[in-house]
Amino acid sequence: MALLRSLLDPFVVLLLATVALASFLPAKGDAARIVDGVADAGIVLLFFLHGAKLSRSAIIAGASNWRLQLLTPLVTFAIFPLLGIGLSEAAYSTGIVLPMIASGLLFLTLLPSTVQSSIAFTSIAGGNVAAAVCAASFSNIAGIILTPLLTGLLMHLSAAGQSDIWASAEVIAMHLLLPFVLGHLARPWISGFVARHSALVGRVDRGAILLIVYSAFSAAVVEGLWQKLSPAAVLVICGLCIALLAVVLTLSWFLGKAAGLAVEDRIVLLFCGSKKSLASGVPMAGALFPASQVGLLILPLMLFHQIQLIACAVIARRLAPR
Repeated sequence: MALLRSLLDPFVVLLLATVALASFLPAKGDAARIVDGVADAGIVLLFFLHGAKLSRSAIIAGASNWRLQLLTPLVTFAIFPLLGIGLSEAAYSTGIVLPMIASGLLFLTLLPSTVQSSIAFTSIAGGNVAAAVCAASFSNIAGIILTPLLTGLLMHLSAAGQSDIWASAEVIAMHLLLPFVLGHLARPWISGFVARHSALVGRVDRGAILLIVYSAFSAAVVEGLWQKLSPAAVLVICGLCIALLAVVLTLSWFLGKAAGLAVEDRIVLLFCGSKKSLASGVPMAGALFPASQVGLLILPLMLFHQIQLIACAVIARRLAPR
């Protein structure tokens, strides 16, 4: 049942429908410029809402478990990127995927963890929920700084290469960091509204992501995405994502065991360390890369997102009887 629910996730269905819409009816010309402008506004809104939803009390409650809170970002922002470098280099040098897809494989490993699904799977598996809230929240805060920084250090954002790292600093500050900080500062006044209208906020959150995906894939389709990418190539990307997730899940579990963590905390490390956030990744890609590149770049992330949901749902159910 857990596998079936993951496969029928309404948001995943909407993502696929958005990709199909962009494939058959891509935004072009003036329409593309309008969609891009609205998508940029969606990025700002997304990070404002992320800041508004962040609970300081939850962070304080889980922060005392310092070993777990150090190991989780170690997996997310060190071990994962190292695996991403190796995987993307191997994929690029062997030519089994397009160069931009290889870059997308690296980019997904630089992203922060998810929040909602990491906490949900931790709860289902009987893990330390308070620590999961803290670990996932900290991952998203750190990701606002670390993901663009790692992206600049490990990837060429354009033909300009390294110099573009500094050119992107203003974009990062204005599109990601400032809205997040303002949203969190506004929490005392708007947290009640956000809590009362959580369903509406969730729809706005998902709607903004869908709009960014439509904008990205429209630009990619206009650039000849489906002429460059075959069904066989998509299957290869899925295989690489499955292999990457399997390695990270295994390393996370045994790293927690080697560190002497209780089983409840190892579950937190397993789910918070191995997950990558589509909600953060899509707007970050939209802010950091040219629109014509974003469609191919986020394709591995979209596939990895679905694969991690299915795998973690099954693992959480298997751990639950414990």
